[in-house]
Amino acid sequence: MRAMRAEGFSGYKDLKLVDIPKPVVSDGRVLVRITAAGVTPLEHTILSGGYARARAPLVLGGEGAGVVEEGGGTAFPAGSRVMFTGPYGVSENGTYSEWVAVRKENLCLIPDNVEDLSAAGVPVAYLTAQMTLSFAGFAKGKTVLSPAIGGSVGNAVTQIAKAQGAKHAISTTTNHSKAQQARSLGFDEVIDLSVEKLRDGVRRITEGYGADIVIDAMGGEILSESLGTLSIGGSLTTLGYAAGRKTTIDVTDLIWKRASMKSFSLFSQPAEVWTTAWTVIFSLLQSGAVKPIVAKTFPLAEAADALRYLVEGRPFGRVVLTI
Repeated sequence: MRAMRAEGFSGYKDLKLVDIPKPVVSDGRVLVRITAAGVTPLEHTILSGGYARARAPLVLGGEGAGVVEEGGGTAFPAGSRVMFTGPYGVSENGTYSEWVAVRKENLCLIPDNVEDLSAAGVPVAYLTAQMTLSFAGFAKGKTVLSPAIGGSVGNAVTQIAKAQGAKHAISTTTNHSKAQQARSLGFDEVIDLSVEKLRDGVRRITEGYGADIVIDAMGGEILSESLGTLSIGGSLTTLGYAAGRKTTIDVTDLIWKRASMKSFSLFSQPAEVWTTAWTVIFSLLQSGAVKPIVAKTFPLAEAADALRYLVEGRPFGRVVLTI
């Protein structure tokens, strides 16, 4: 089968189109013919040598969508359209390929009204969004801030929070044209950081109240600035570092507001948490309350260009490979 495999971890040049054996189904695995694969910053981190646990050669790709060929049993009969994420593309071969042998517990059916291209970019962002909101104590009427409306997690958190009754579902962008694009798509509480400071924007939108919950996938200065937007008793969950791994915080943003700060890792969550999150996400997708946004697609052979576009172009929405 065709696959885009990292022969080493020193940059885009190490990503090669190769022909490797089709995976064999074993107990607990389901053979999925991949139709689309989500492209994420983690693949760039691995390809750049920034993830010490990865070992080359390695087929990249941590999430995807496709069709069950065998091994799915009654829950996922042959022909079922499914989406999934897991250790794929990290500790075992991933979705930048024509077939993957997927653990059954990682699978979720795709609603009939959602195309494979859209579904391929759902798992990591939407599972992360739903789980972190739940862990942070989200309930109808809460105010949520998740920076970077064009990014996967920021967009997913904003959509899910709004769909489930947030009083305010706030996000940000540093690009004026993205702010306009966001508003045209119905995101009416996006702070344009090119014309307004984050704290000022949250204060304006919430009439001085602040954010009950911040879900931050950016890190860097965005994280420290986001702390300053918290309401009394609010919480910030950090789970990414697209804007930098290091930052400096003002501890009074926590102390004086009796606020809290914690971290989140998707793949450390127990199976029952995944099941609950998938159930919520499936329902929101099926109803149309949330709609994944795909910025651009690339064929499998152009995976390196897709990664470059994601990292350097910083598009509004997901980048997806067609297989």
